[in-house]
Amino acid sequence: MAIDLVGILIQIVVAAIFLAPVLWIAGRLLAGKDKAKFTDVLWIAVLGTVIGAVLGAFVGGLIAAIVMFIVWLVLIKHFFDCGWLKALAIAIVAVIIFVIIVAILAVILAIIGFGIIAAWF
Repeated sequence: MAIDLVGILIQIVVAAIFLAPVLWIAGRLLAGKDKAKFTDVLWIAVLGTVIGAVLGAFVGGLIAAIVMFIVWLVLIKHFFDCGWLKALAIAIVAVIIFVIIVAILAVILAIIGFGIIAAWF
């Protein structure tokens, strides 16, 4: 049950790079630009990552997943100053935005990859 500090730091950096912008966009769309500040999104990403790592070290499985889902909603609710339903909506929209961005990047990388392969032949 040891907590890997280097792993947590890497997770925080990855969350700040990939999660924060998506959550920021979703927050600005649903909570408004006066409530969804990028610094707040960074706090959500850092706190969610650290709490998730600590919780994952002591509790695993479905219980940890449910508790972490609630923790993420609490963080969104607190930092975006909104209700539970709006926090849930922001989380859902953030996931949808993330999936769209990943799909677009996958298509772009596939086109680039096929272009490179075609150039070889």
